Amino acid sequence: MRHCTVGAMMTRQVVTVSPGTGFREIVALLAEYDITAVPVVDTDHRPLGVVSEADLLRTQLAQYDPASLLPAPVHLRGTGTTAADLMTSPAVCTTPDSTVVAAARLMTRRRVKRLPVVSLEDGRLIGTVSRGDLLRVFLRDDLAIRREIVEDVLTTLQDASPASIAVDVVQGEVTLSGTTGPHCPTGTLRRLCAAVDGVVSVTDRTTRAAA
Repeated sequence: MRHCTVGAMMTRQVVTVSPGTGFREIVALLAEYDITAVPVVDTDHRPLGVVSEADLLRTQLAQYDPASLLPAPVHLRGTGTTAADLMTSPAVCTTPDSTVVAAARLMTRRRVKRLPVVSLEDGRLIGTVSRGDLLRVFLRDDLAIRREIVEDVLTTLQDASPASIAVDVVQGEVTLSGTTGPHCPTGTLRRLCAAVDGVVSVTDRTTRAAA
């Protein structure tokens, strides 16, 4: 079964900053490019960390006394004003050969909204992938989804044949009907169809033939 990869979904034009980039310049870049985070890279274009809107806000809130909400003393200001101070490090990265599912799981586990994509050869930044990028897999054409289920699932699964099972796909929602053989593992057909890229849901109305 062929799975969509991060390399096919990622954005290749990436806005980056250096460790010495200042607070206001980072804010301006986020606003100009309508993004929520920016990777911090070294001179070899390898990710060191990521500065997000949350990092910027957290730094500013830390300058206020939580009890009185009064501004912090002047001598405390000026700390945390460069990307090196502000970033979350190390950066949580993925690679172009990772599947969309693997990238989504990594985002969920690490609670991030986007991932820098690094080269397998030298670890340099080659793109970025966001949650919105990953969701584009669900715009896959219904005919392409149906074709993959018929050709890659039904033709390889024991006791499940395209001749005996009908596959209907509407807006990514798959409906299976017909009869499987007596030795088709229970639940396997539905699980394999659900794993096809672009599938939103699977309704299994097949019946199992008597042994």
